[in-house]
Amino acid sequence: MRKRMTFVVLATATAAGVGALTAPAAQADGFGDTTISSTTVTSKDVVVGTTKAKTFTVAVTATDNSGIKDAQIYVDGPSYGYLDATGPAKCVASATDAHTSTCTASFTVDPRVDFIDNDPAGTWYANVLVDANDDDYMNTEKAASFTVRRAAKLTVNASPEPVRKGRTITVTGALTRANWETAAYAGYTVQPVTLEFRKKNSSTYTAVKTVKSAAAGALKTTVTAVEDGYFRWNFAGTGTTGPVKSTADFVDVR
Repeated sequence: MRKRMTFVVLATATAAGVGALTAPAAQADGFGDTTISSTTVTSKDVVVGTTKAKTFTVAVTATDNSGIKDAQIYVDGPSYGYLDATGPAKCVASATDAHTSTCTASFTVDPRVDFIDNDPAGTWYANVLVDANDDDYMNTEKAASFTVRRAAKLTVNASPEPVRKGRTITVTGALTRANWETAAYAGYTVQPVTLEFRKKNSSTYTAVKTVKSAAAGALKTTVTAVEDGYFRWNFAGTGTTGPVKSTADFVDVR
């Protein structure tokens, strides 16, 4: 009997830890001469808020001497994280090689439907089963990796405005992130957030200083007024939370 991928949600799987994305350890088995040359996720970072669904695709390129018949693709992640494709994968033969096809499947993640808490945030994997016309096949688990992360928000306020040169400017703000369990944004604490400044007639921001978010994600620091320009906060993100930049707040220095 041919071995097939088992599409099962592992509700007791351990959630992925926070950290840099690493290459997956692909596990493959098959029959015959079917090969998979590439598996690509169109969005390597799927950042999800509290209300809007996000769509991405997975494309698999495979070859067999009889040609490719179809492909089954699913994605899974930490804890109970799991998504089926929104429809059958569409396989299109190469214009230069009829033995090779690229099969593409679309996925939609909706935080209101797919998540009951924040455990699925982290590293996810695309898993692929390709069937050839002669019943050869290739089954590859963890064929590609990507992240599903909680969306973040940042606010900023620089005051007083205007301010005299040499006086102190106080820059405040707040870092919050999506909580999929409550469908609301909540403060993200003890996170490094960088204050950046752009001169009035410049298009380039430079880092001023980095502070850590406090209770409720609050941010606060002071700088010396030197010249007209814009202040913003910049959060680089984590393994479970996406990056975000605040809007800019202009300060008139007189």
